[in-house]
Amino acid sequence: MDQFELQIPPRPEYIAIVRLVVSSLALARRAVAEERIDDLKLAVSEACTNAIEAHASIQSRAPVIIRVTEAQERLEVEIADRGPGFLPDALPSHPPVTDPARLNFERGLGIPLIKTLVDAAEFLPSDTGTTVRITLYGGPSDGGDETSEILRAVLADEG
Repeated sequence: MDQFELQIPPRPEYIAIVRLVVSSLALARRAVAEERIDDLKLAVSEACTNAIEAHASIQSRAPVIIRVTEAQERLEVEIADRGPGFLPDALPSHPPVTDPARLNFERGLGIPLIKTLVDAAEFLPSDTGTTVRITLYGGPSDGGDETSEILRAVLADEG
């Protein structure tokens, strides 16, 4: 199982970097449709946005931690913040998307969206923040390890 970790400042401009790293790895190394990669990118963006907002709510400058784990049958992305946390089951439910009242909701759609876009999503609150674990199933591609070696080299140069 391969795993690596990114730490980003809790600022929105870093979300694009996370999206790029995760989608590049998934596209090159997983046997999944490109549309599924787009779904993964959007789910990761939503989770990172929530983490950054959690940090802002307590004026934390601690980094947001992104862990990517690649197993034979899946790719997992964890986004961990140090915010105040929340109880996912306590969030208010929204009307169905076909209900015109849904248009009154400008916020609070990120978590339902994440759950819809990926194969599995877990929200793990703790005393020190929240971790969102996003899973995309699909076996490895036949592309080999060249891309992950290049990605590791790029990440090592950034550190």
